[in-house]
Amino acid sequence: MKRWFQRSLFGIAGAAIVAGSLVGCSGHRHGWSGSEQDRAEFRARMVERVSSKLELDAAQKQKLAVLTEKLQAQRAALRGGGDPRAEFRSLFATGKLDQERARKLVDEKTAAVQAGSPEVIAAAADFFDHLNPAQQQKVRDFMDRGGRRWGRG
Repeated sequence: MKRWFQRSLFGIAGAAIVAGSLVGCSGHRHGWSGSEQDRAEFRARMVERVSSKLELDAAQKQKLAVLTEKLQAQRAALRGGGDPRAEFRSLFATGKLDQERARKLVDEKTAAVQAGSPEVIAAAADFFDHLNPAQQQKVRDFMDRGGRRWGRG
């Protein structure tokens, strides 16, 4: 075969592998994204992990589950019905920043936070207030580390 033909085939094959990898990875969602089932599974894993680290009893675990549901609902309200990145990019679609749309977007997000915050705060307070002092200290230590890992062990 001619050398340029071989290089072209290798280039096309390489591009196909890269494109296939990107498509494969883009379909997999983590954490709070994805389908309702994925979000429910993520919440359950998170509740189990936190429960084991804090050594929660059944009542405390239930309060944590309620808190995670409220947080997920708040996140969904903030995201709205569409793609937040697409909304943000649309502000810059023309030669000038769409200031009116930007203000409207900020107002929508602010209203969503104000509407859902009382429930989130109440659920967080209910969970935290039902922890014993040692568990509360573990939560404080976790927050002092900036939310980085619970640690090993």
